[in-house]
Parts: sequence; C-alpha cells; structure tokens
Amino acid sequence: MEQLDEYIDIFELLGDWDQRYEYLIELGEKMPELDDGYKNENNLIKGCMSRVWIVANLDHDRINYLGDSDTAVIKGILALLINLVDGLTVEEIQKLDMDEIFNQLNLNEHLSPNRHLGVYAMFSKMQEKASELLSSPHAA
Repeated sequence: MEQLDEYIDIFELLGDWDQRYEYLIELGEKMPELDDGYKNENNLIKGCMSRVWIVANLDHDRINYLGDSDTAVIKGILALLINLVDGLTVEEIQKLDMDEIFNQLNLNEHLSPNRHLGVYAMFSKMQEKASELLSSPHAA
C-alpha cells in the first residue's frame, strides 16, 4: 500500500510524537470542509468520544470519503484514514487490516485507549459505508 508506506516514512522522519501529532493536526486542517448537511446521525460515528462524521460516495467502482471531527487530533487521524482508503474498491477496503496499519505507524503505543477505540469505530464506519454503497449505489 503505497500511501501507507509514505506515512510510515514521514512518521519516521518526524521522530518524536509531538511532531507526529502536529503533522496529524495539519492533515486534518487540509481536509475539505464537510457540508453541515452531512453532519447527521447517519454519518456520525458511534463509539468515538469526539464527534466524527464520515460520508462515502461511489465513483464507478471506487469509494471516495469525506469527513470531519470536532477534535484536531482525531480530525487528523480521520484525514490519514481517508487518505489511506480513498479511491479503493469496496473489496480492497474490506480486506484492510487496521491492526497492521496501526502497528506499522506505531499508533498503538501513542493513542489513549479511548482514541484507539474511536479510530476503530471510524474505520468500521468506513467499511460499513462502503458495503452500503455496494448494495445501494445511491446511498451516502
């Protein structure tokens, strides 16, 4: 996964976790604004302490994501997740191993247990939305 390799290299270059958190915050700040109309219960992540919304759209056989969060670090992690899976097929998204991604980025050691659960909830919602699109191309 080329994008994951790029993030691994960036994280290694940044060295300490304060710099990595700053990088995640910058990723979140670069995300396109999510229209308030999408900030609804259907797109809200359950199991995350922060308020996080994820929207998925189907473009041919590829899934594109948009998202937002009310917390800077979580928004950055969401941006990282979106960048990793955006443009993949539903099958490719379903095959991803979040534990392996976490291990390669060393996120396990540096996220609180609550944030850890929240990230898994975000990824699970991304997979769920991708599956919904497969069964109903007009869902968002």
